[in-house]
Amino acid sequence: MEPESPPIPVVSTFSSPFEKSPNPKSSLRKPLSLWPGMYHSPVTDALWEARSSIFERFLYGSKDGPPQAQLLTRTPSHSRVSIAYNFSSDYILREQYRDPWNEVRVGKLLEDLDALAGTIAVKHCSDDDSTTRPVMLVTASVDKIVLKKPILVDKDLEISGAVAWVGRSSLQIQMEITQLQEQSIPSDSVVLTATFTFVARDSKTGKSAPVNRLLPETDHEKKLFEEREERDKLRKRKRDDQMELERGGRKLHDDVGCLKRLLAEGRVFCDLPALADRDSILIRDTRLENSLVCQPQQRNPHGRIFGGFLMLRAFELAFSTAYAFVGQMPCFLEVDHVDFLKPVNVGDFLRFKSCVLYTKLQNPERPLINIEVEAHVTRPELRTSEVSNTFYFTFTVNGDALKKGVRIRNVVPATVEEAHRVQERMEAEKIFS
Repeated sequence: MEPESPPIPVVSTFSSPFEKSPNPKSSLRKPLSLWPGMYHSPVTDALWEARSSIFERFLYGSKDGPPQAQLLTRTPSHSRVSIAYNFSSDYILREQYRDPWNEVRVGKLLEDLDALAGTIAVKHCSDDDSTTRPVMLVTASVDKIVLKKPILVDKDLEISGAVAWVGRSSLQIQMEITQLQEQSIPSDSVVLTATFTFVARDSKTGKSAPVNRLLPETDHEKKLFEEREERDKLRKRKRDDQMELERGGRKLHDDVGCLKRLLAEGRVFCDLPALADRDSILIRDTRLENSLVCQPQQRNPHGRIFGGFLMLRAFELAFSTAYAFVGQMPCFLEVDHVDFLKPVNVGDFLRFKSCVLYTKLQNPERPLINIEVEAHVTRPELRTSEVSNTFYFTFTVNGDALKKGVRIRNVVPATVEEAHRVQERMEAEKIFS
């Protein structure tokens, strides 16, 4: 078994972007502060500094070299990377991650998780041969991110992860965040888990590229590999079953009945507003939106907009949407399955649109608020707009707020299109749960 590397320390350094080189031994190396992706967070800086030799090749390696001739077999320990946040002693770093409630900004952690997952994927796929052209690794999806308990900003934090499963040209990275909750607890406890899927593309042809094999060593690694393998097979079976239902016509019949039920109350709001249920609200009345022009500082090593940055912006809009809907600070629970459908480029005009898609109120002690955020790439010159990403976040409400009489309203669709979105999301929950 390969020895694990010590955690990479994150420090709150403010170096000048005009420095000649962060490495005094090399006058030829391009300054790290001028590499793509250097302006997101101290974590990205720490990761790239620690793995600069690998990333330098991935950034500036020749695309004219031959592809990797022979796949290697890597262990999870080879790709394992840990990041240490010394919040208890680094006050500047703490302030960079603090939210108004003295907890860690979850959106910034989502950004860091994507950066860490990318580093882990690069380590696994590197062949240590400077003459071959490196593969291009792209975030394909976020399978699940689950927050188990609030993350305090004044206690040290550690994120660690490794490759857990590998297919032909895809790989899954499993990560977790641990934090010492109390001095009396002898070991760290897991406060968040995350699973990312990356796909490999040939940097010259753009076609899918094979990735190095994975050899789990420990019992835990073998169990995790088997679980991810079985989950992948189960997901494919569920999708095949849905397609079979569609071909048989049964799904269409079920869809019509479900759509009618979803639209029933929305029709009352539209046609008989005076008689509508005051404990319900239309989806369209929960909407929020913001927009931005994507800047060069937000790009990843491949020149596209960093996926973690998109998640950060989507999460903070979702949080605001839940906050405005509830009237109290919401409690984040999880990011559901997210597909990265289209790349976002520097200079794109990006619009984020959010809404409360539906609520689950069966458990009065833990009502669930499902927020949808769509990222639209809009090109005014061409008069076009395309959805690049759709994010789904789940929130709940603090138990104390519920005891004080805070009520969560039922959210209903008013159009067939909205009802379809609710129905599709509910079905996807069954597949990806």
